[in-house]
Amino acid sequence: MLAVPVEGVPLRRHRDIRTLDPFTKVPGPVTTPSVRESEPWRDLSAEAHIKIDQLVKVFGETRAVDEVSLGIHRGELFSLLGGSGCGKTTLLRMLAGFVTPDAGSIVIDGQDVSRVPPYERPVNMMFQSYALFPHMTVEDNVAFGLRRDGVEKGEIKRRVGEALELVQLGALARRKPGQLSGGQRQRVALARSIIKRPKVLLLDEPLSALDKKLREATQYELRLIQEQVGITFVMVTHDQEEAMTMSTRIAVMNHGKIVQVGTPSEIYEYPQSRFVADFIGSVNLFEGRLRESFADHAVIESAEAGADLVVSHAAGHLPGAALCVAVRPEKLRLAKAADGLDLPNGLAGRVRDVAYLGDSCVYHVTLESGKVVTATAPNLGRWRDQPFGRDEEVIVGWTAQASILVEP
Repeated sequence: MLAVPVEGVPLRRHRDIRTLDPFTKVPGPVTTPSVRESEPWRDLSAEAHIKIDQLVKVFGETRAVDEVSLGIHRGELFSLLGGSGCGKTTLLRMLAGFVTPDAGSIVIDGQDVSRVPPYERPVNMMFQSYALFPHMTVEDNVAFGLRRDGVEKGEIKRRVGEALELVQLGALARRKPGQLSGGQRQRVALARSIIKRPKVLLLDEPLSALDKKLREATQYELRLIQEQVGITFVMVTHDQEEAMTMSTRIAVMNHGKIVQVGTPSEIYEYPQSRFVADFIGSVNLFEGRLRESFADHAVIESAEAGADLVVSHAAGHLPGAALCVAVRPEKLRLAKAADGLDLPNGLAGRVRDVAYLGDSCVYHVTLESGKVVTATAPNLGRWRDQPFGRDEEVIVGWTAQASILVEP
């Protein structure tokens, strides 16, 4: 198995991506735990590979990046996630050196690069457009940076061969970009980005030009390559599923600020604000007030739900506090109105619509209060065997543990 070495980063022995079905988990020898397994961000004494401190960038009257502080560890595949205009691309361009901060600092591997020009930083960037030279072959595109640096011809040939083999394009070295598929061009751009052995690789919406099925397969492939080469990846994306699938951790951004940082499961299961709960995946939100709190549960009075809601806890909140109960659609259970549900939260409603997605169904249910909630259920049988039809009266229920309390 070939892998491109990175200065200061020990190579890991991982399974060979050339024979790995991206949708099948095949065990392989691992001599060094990956970042995903070791989770260095949980060690308060661990030194971050990239340290961003109070970074600010202002355009006119807009604070595109507003006092952002962040630590990214060596070998992470870290994602900056947010909607258009949230500041994620500006932050990435400041890491690359294309935009100069108005305040704050960026330290990479112990070196303050805040005012260092792009060509002197231990960083490379893979652009959304791939920016390949159409008149050059694949191998010439990959070798371009090394030739500009005056690397010896034999060394260039060796490193280009390794990089192309790593991204499974060795057989296409003589082709030009116009003769390649979108996924193959994406891999050429990746090979060109890693061949100079940067300490950090920045990726700006790297998979946005690919169709859905190819994008899903490439997500796993890119993640495996990143684990092999050991380079710290920082990726900008607006695609929530892409960030959840690929990342060790995610920083959710809004209005130039980072509103939450965590692993994909932490971001999804334990959002720290209504914005994060609503932005990541689908969610049902019920506004209300804390009525009373007990040792093992709390009761939220909610006019939107048309009933009191039971949650597992409400630590840190006083009775009367305005709160919002968030429940993911897959946590909801449906039952026919006549059957009922033996769950602490149960709301009567009527099925307004059903969407068939193949592996699951999405039910839109209008509650007696008038609020519409969404519930998803796996399709264990044929479509004609679905238990709930349009206009059917149902009970929507969920456990106290499925409820997430966030600020309204």
